[in-house]
Amino acid sequence: MRQIPLGTKGTFTLHVLIMENAALNAIRPFLDKGESAVGTAIDVRHLAATPVGHDVRAEAEVVKVEGKRIEFKVSANDEMEEIGSGTHQRIVIDFRSFNERLAKKSKR
Repeated sequence: MRQIPLGTKGTFTLHVLIMENAALNAIRPFLDKGESAVGTAIDVRHLAATPVGHDVRAEAEVVKVEGKRIEFKVSANDEMEEIGSGTHQRIVIDFRSFNERLAKKSKR
């Protein structure tokens, strides 16, 4: 994994898991081949409802990097206002090792 600068941002537009995906998109350019990042925590406050069919856009900003653990400030907005905000954490993983651990676990 290359150095991830504080303040790095990513966005994602969809109706499900948007804040987590925005966080992953923020750091994706800094991940090496075979790496990904999985969510380890999320703490989000819902601030307002959005009518069905309206677009929602999420943004994630890197606020702390400790080794492979990355913390984000996250928020989501519809066309009118902020609808949610909070924090999210992810940890960088080696995708192959991660999948091997999952395979061993599923055999139990």
